[in-house]
Amino acid sequence: MVKRIFLIHGWEGSPEEGWRPWLKRELENKGFSVIVPAMPDTKHPKADAWAGHLIKTVGVPGRDCYFVGHSLGCITILRYLESLKKGQEVGGVILVAGFTSNLGYTELESFFTNPINWEKIKSHCKRFVAVNSDNDPYVSLHYGDFFKEKLNAKLIVEHNMRHFSGDDGITQLPIVLDQLLKILKDS
Repeated sequence: MVKRIFLIHGWEGSPEEGWRPWLKRELENKGFSVIVPAMPDTKHPKADAWAGHLIKTVGVPGRDCYFVGHSLGCITILRYLESLKKGQEVGGVILVAGFTSNLGYTELESFFTNPINWEKIKSHCKRFVAVNSDNDPYVSLHYGDFFKEKLNAKLIVEHNMRHFSGDDGITQLPIVLDQLLKILKDS
């Protein structure tokens, strides 16, 4: 079965922004099916709409499904994992510049109205990698430590990558490709 990889952008992001087009091409060249959905209403994101869109996009989840989230896409993936039924598992998740609070933005509050159910998330996925930057102006490094503690995520701290966005000039992200290929190889 062909492995499906879902790349989930962040707030005000798009499938064509930043490093996602490069990563999509690299993975497709290796024979993977790559889906980069345009998340709804990116200027005014709502957790239910984003998680619902991801549920519809994925269809039937399985160990052949892998996820890479950027920024708000990370909590979207975690909320998606919370929605899965008992026994459903995905192959792995990479969280790039992920966070577990609204970072002081009222626009993001809907994603954090309910506590994150870490145990439920871990019951649906065993492999997590958190990638953070040592100079991200929005997301503090402690979020990477939090993912390491709560999800047993492998933590990677990149130097001087800011928020890993196209606005920061990041159009390729080899560390994510390398980590994803390791997860894919091990599964």
